[in-house]
Amino acid sequence: MSADEEFDLPEPSLKNIVDQKTLQWVFVGGKGGVGKTTTSCCLAVQLAKTRKKVLIVSTDPAHNLSDAFCQKIGREPTPITGFDNLSAMEIDANDDMEEMQRSMQESAGADEEESGLQSFMAELTNSIPGIDEAMSFSELMKQVQTLDYEVVVFDTAPTGHTLRLLSFPTILEK
Repeated sequence: MSADEEFDLPEPSLKNIVDQKTLQWVFVGGKGGVGKTTTSCCLAVQLAKTRKKVLIVSTDPAHNLSDAFCQKIGREPTPITGFDNLSAMEIDANDDMEEMQRSMQESAGADEEESGLQSFMAELTNSIPGIDEAMSFSELMKQVQTLDYEVVVFDTAPTGHTLRLLSFPTILEK
């Protein structure tokens, strides 16, 4: 008995992904330059043909969704021209970290003890590999879960960034 028969796996094809009506999250990953954005966009367009509302989210620092769809896309869901059920977002982990640090500075105010804590936290967040991606991804998941989309396609950062994100819990345990 083959592994496919044992687990009753469907044939790996675009049609099978699009036909999976219970599918809510699709992560497209790989090394830089292999076509993650192209694949993500094509997949989102195909899903938009059969789903009520589709969101494509780029977590890649080199955002290309704006180029792929020939329109400006930002942090908030942006409707894609030519579709009434497809939107896109581009998330930047560096912007999220800078915003968090700014917020911490503002809340610390002039209190010297609070300022020291804020400085320590800033140093900590800059020294743990992958923490920027982890915090950005956490914030993104909070946002996406409150949105009303039938399926979300993630155009992820290159493998190196994604592996740093996935190794984050192990780093914290040490």
